[in-house]
Amino acid sequence: MTEQIYRIDAYRRACEARVLTSGTGGIVLDRTVFYAAAGGQPGDTGVLEFDGGSCPIAATVYAADKVGIMHVPAPAAALPAPGQTVRAVLDWEARNRLMRMHTCLHLMCALVKYPVTGGQIGTEESRLDFDIEDAAAVDRETLTAGLNALIAADHKVDERWISDAELEASPHLVRTMSVKPPKGSGKVRLIAIGEGGDVDLQPCGGTHVRTTGEIGRVVVSKIEKKGKRNRRIRVALA
Repeated sequence: MTEQIYRIDAYRRACEARVLTSGTGGIVLDRTVFYAAAGGQPGDTGVLEFDGGSCPIAATVYAADKVGIMHVPAPAAALPAPGQTVRAVLDWEARNRLMRMHTCLHLMCALVKYPVTGGQIGTEESRLDFDIEDAAAVDRETLTAGLNALIAADHKVDERWISDAELEASPHLVRTMSVKPPKGSGKVRLIAIGEGGDVDLQPCGGTHVRTTGEIGRVVVSKIEKKGKRNRRIRVALA
């Protein structure tokens, strides 16, 4: 199992770790600060530093067993050996932008109160798809103003944990129609924005900023019709 340090501290930029397995398909460490791609958030990039060389990491994904985390090396990169100690160093600028974007999408959910049918987080632009039939239900300028007001209010972003049974009893917490929060471990992580989650509260395994003020100004760049009941809302860091 790979210890997921980013679950405890999303601001940790580097850590020392031991190589469990190593190959061109991916390097598994006993612990990591690299987030593995999930829930629309891309896996982290960065570098593994070790005696005798360094290995650029082009992507991070879950292993087939969903327990280990694979750090995918760049083509032709030098690989550390199993058992070797490495220093895993994030591309912090990219990670920080993804954290800001991810929290921003949660704020969008607070303003657009329709089921989410899909989404993708990026460093430059992100999107959410909503099950909306009436195109007039969302307006680009109004939504931009609403997002920036929530950002400027500098709401606290926190986490809490509930049991699988509690989530089953509160289905309204799940906003996504296509992706369900992972269950089976006995507990589910919620991201709470505002006092007690009064701005937004929903299951999420991604990385987030500590307060909404860290996001900075944003702009809703486009609202697209992607089907009779599907509206795609794109947002960018201003």
